[in-house]
Amino acid sequence: MSDVYAVDFALDLQASVPSSVLADLRWHLGIEAAGESGADDPGGERGDVVPLLAARGPAARIGGVLVGEFTWTAGGWSLTARQEVHAELLPELDSLAERLAWNSSTEGVIGQIRFYEEDVPDLLINRSGRLVKTSLAPAGTATA
Repeated sequence: MSDVYAVDFALDLQASVPSSVLADLRWHLGIEAAGESGADDPGGERGDVVPLLAARGPAARIGGVLVGEFTWTAGGWSLTARQEVHAELLPELDSLAERLAWNSSTEGVIGQIRFYEEDVPDLLINRSGRLVKTSLAPAGTATA
């Protein structure tokens, strides 16, 4: 059994997002190396942390293709990513999702996370800059 999660992000970031957040996101996407942008890296070396959104090509467990796209738009930045993330990296993923929510101009659902053997994901929701995770119930499940 593998501890892999399917993670999807689809959101817009404010035009005013700090350069340190952009640099961190670019690093996670594999677009630039740590420190390449000239922005201060508060963590210095990344240690055991790996880029969370940098994989490309066929997914090993979740089916489909792993992607990560980040582009400038008229109103700011747009991010779309679909990745496989191992369970031991979930704390860093949570931290990244919180930073994205804080800087997002997208209100509501900004992504989802699902254990690869489960059918139903947890939604990642931006509520006025705060990340909220909402678990969904499978169809046919009684709710109280």
